[in-house]
Amino acid sequence: MTDPVASFEEFALAALPAYGLDEGTRLILLNVSENGTFRVETADGHVSVLRIHRTGYHSREAILSELAWISALRDEGVVSTPAYLPALNGESVVTARTADGRERYVVRFAWVEGQEPTEDRLAQDFEELGAITARLHHHAKSWQRPAGFTRFIWDYDTALGPDGHWGRWQDGLGVGAEETRILGQCSELLRERLTDYGKGPDRFGLVHADMRLANLLVHGPAVNVIDFDDCGLSWFMYDLGSSLSFIEHEPYVPELVDSWVRGYRTVATMTPEEEAELPTFIMLRRLLLVAWIGSHSETETAQAMGPEYAVTSCRLADEYLTRMT
Repeated sequence: MTDPVASFEEFALAALPAYGLDEGTRLILLNVSENGTFRVETADGHVSVLRIHRTGYHSREAILSELAWISALRDEGVVSTPAYLPALNGESVVTARTADGRERYVVRFAWVEGQEPTEDRLAQDFEELGAITARLHHHAKSWQRPAGFTRFIWDYDTALGPDGHWGRWQDGLGVGAEETRILGQCSELLRERLTDYGKGPDRFGLVHADMRLANLLVHGPAVNVIDFDDCGLSWFMYDLGSSLSFIEHEPYVPELVDSWVRGYRTVATMTPEEEAELPTFIMLRRLLLVAWIGSHSETETAQAMGPEYAVTSCRLADEYLTRMT
C-alpha cells in the first residue's frame, strides 16, 4: 500500500520549481485529508502553504472555480481568508509531475497566523462564525459566477447516496447490522425532510461546506476561514452542520448552535423554518462523516475517531428520530 504522506511529499517537491523554490526549501506536513497540506519555509524566512490535491477528486476547472470565489470574497472584503499565490508563469493551479510521469494539481497559498479555536472560547467564536457564514451566504446569493464555474453538489444523493462523494456510510468503521438499521432509518428521514425543505435559491446555493474547527484560524479577535476545497452547492444551513464536524455529540453543542444562530442574525435573516431544520443539517453532516471515516481510514483523523464514531452516531440518530418525527 502506498504511503500517502510520502506520495504527497513527492509531488510537493516536484512543484517547488514552478514557484521559483529550490530543493533546499523546507516542507513541513500540516495535514492529510482529501489533500496533503505543507508549510513551506524558504531560506530567507518566507512562509507559505502548498496544497497537493488528491488524484481524481477535483478537476482543474473545479479548483479554478474555488480560487475564483476566494478572490471575489477577498476583493469585496467579505471574509478573511488567505490569498492564493500564482506560479512564476502566472498560473494559479500547477501540475506537478514526478519522474515516472504521474501528475497532481498543486495550489500555493499565503500563510496566515492563528490556531484552531479552543474549548474555552468556542461560544464566542461560534457567534463570530455565524456572522461570517451569513456574509458568505449573502455574497453567494448575489455573486455572478464566472463562465465555466463548476463545483461539487452536496445534496442528499451526492452525500448519502450509493455514489456519494465520500463513499457509503454503510461502509463506515464500526457499522454493523444494528448500526445499519438505526442509521438507515435516520437516512430515510433525512431524505424525506430535505425533499420537503426544497432547493429554492433562498435555501440552496454556494457554501463553504467544511467550516469545521480545523478550518478556522483564530488570531487575536480575528477568525480566518481557510480551506475552501469542499465548497460547492448545498443548503445554506448545511454550513452549520459542517462547523460541528466530529463534535456533534458534545454536551456543549446546543450552546454553540445558539451562538451561531445569534451571530448569523446580526448579518442576515434566518427564518423560523430554517432554524427548525438545523438538526437535519447537523445529522446530515454526521452521517456523511461516517462515510468519510470509512473511505479515509488511512488518515489520522479517521483513526482517531474509529468505530466509536458510528456507535455514537447511532445515539444521535435515535435522538434525531425522536425529535423530528
